[in-house]
Amino acid sequence: MEIKVEKGRIEQYPCELLLLFSFEGKEELEGSISKVDKAWGGKISKLIKQGDFKGELFQNRVFYTYGELPAKRILLSGLGKKEEFDLEKWRGASSKAAQFVRDLGLESFVFQIEKFKEYSENEILESFITGVILGLYEFREFKTLDQETPKKISEITILVDSEGEISLIKEVSSIAKIISEGVCLARDMVNAPSNKITPTFLAEKAKQIAREHGMEVKVIELSEAEALGMGAFVAVAKGSEEPAKFIVLEYNKDKGIDTVALVGKGITFDSGGISIKPSEKMERMKDDMSGAAAVLITMMISSQLKLPLHLIGIIPATENLPSGKSYKPGDILKTLSGKTVEVISTDAEGRLILSDALSYSLRYKPNAIIDIATLTGACVIALGDYVAGLFGNDEKLLKKVEEASEKTGEKVWRLPLWEEYFEYIKSDVADFKNVGTRAAGAIIGAIFLSKFVEKIPWVHLDIAGPASIEKDRPYIPKGGTGIGVRLLVQLLRDWNK
Repeated sequence: MEIKVEKGRIEQYPCELLLLFSFEGKEELEGSISKVDKAWGGKISKLIKQGDFKGELFQNRVFYTYGELPAKRILLSGLGKKEEFDLEKWRGASSKAAQFVRDLGLESFVFQIEKFKEYSENEILESFITGVILGLYEFREFKTLDQETPKKISEITILVDSEGEISLIKEVSSIAKIISEGVCLARDMVNAPSNKITPTFLAEKAKQIAREHGMEVKVIELSEAEALGMGAFVAVAKGSEEPAKFIVLEYNKDKGIDTVALVGKGITFDSGGISIKPSEKMERMKDDMSGAAAVLITMMISSQLKLPLHLIGIIPATENLPSGKSYKPGDILKTLSGKTVEVISTDAEGRLILSDALSYSLRYKPNAIIDIATLTGACVIALGDYVAGLFGNDEKLLKKVEEASEKTGEKVWRLPLWEEYFEYIKSDVADFKNVGTRAAGAIIGAIFLSKFVEKIPWVHLDIAGPASIEKDRPYIPKGGTGIGVRLLVQLLRDWNK
């Protein structure tokens, strides 16, 4: 999609469609809609008074101007009640409006940045573009029977009042587009089947990103991982014929800047292993690499935005399958850290591969570590599929993540990480077990991971709930959501503030 920025008066601009927003119950019009209303002889005001457009949230009504304005069509889009307005509703309204334009069969529309007292112009513009691009996302790669060419919006024109605004608006638009298109790439990976998104695919994708965006990449094969002492990662990987890959990306080795390690769980298919899952909905376990997708794309975007940080992206990628070579309940594994783990369930494999990945990240002496993983079904039970579980050992880092969440609308909720919970995973025969009782499952998973980060500031994001959803939301279609990309990128953009 091309985003153009031009100087122009919205009421005088010739186009296929003008997009205008209005709050519910507002008879006195403001901003862009007021200008167009005056130029059109007050017809928008009349339509509102007649009840043809009420401004309810996500309401969209198109009106034809029949040559009375340079624009052929006016799309009125509702924002709901003014007192309930926030950036999340704005993203949703922007998305619904763009979907409406697409469904009309139009390929372009014109928009002027609206002004809202509570938010800066940059916040409004970035959120608008985010809503449009993410709301128009469709996953059609494997559809062959539908011969119709999909309807697409190829161009948006943003109007500004003066030449001096163009440069800044272009910059903000470009950033929003880079991030949003990155989220779409992450969604593609999560939505694609596991016979395509293999550990080898992730490794090749990492190499491509490194090559195109000036990063270093290292792919550790299983034999080398075994030689290094990654006993947990190797144990999980040995059950599959698909070659495992331990992927390390490195961006910006400049001295004198913070080093941040990002670790993403890369289980490309999770059957549960010997502790096999029920067959119902097992097909959804292709999304168990959502954390890996988030890290991979965050690294790419960070390079595109030239963020002033030294970033390490680590992705332990493997399948978790049962076979004659699979690890078993009762096995004791020696991790890269030297700590030993008694396996109680092979379906708690994510924390095992992450334990070695977290230990490996310490080699880079990071100022902070952030891991993101579809770790526990217990987190879904606790928080549902709207919210990621947030855990950590450093208040400052936790608050940074919460602030990034507030800005992006990617919701997180903090859960406790008290040492008392460690009692659940004490083992009689090893340093600890990989699972405890059914109680506090998400917390126990996080407590387990906390034993592999030493005293480095660390945050764990459990995205098992919001990684994939079963019903469309305003700018998040059913399926893989790309959760974590916008959150992590915002966190890194604000890192030095």
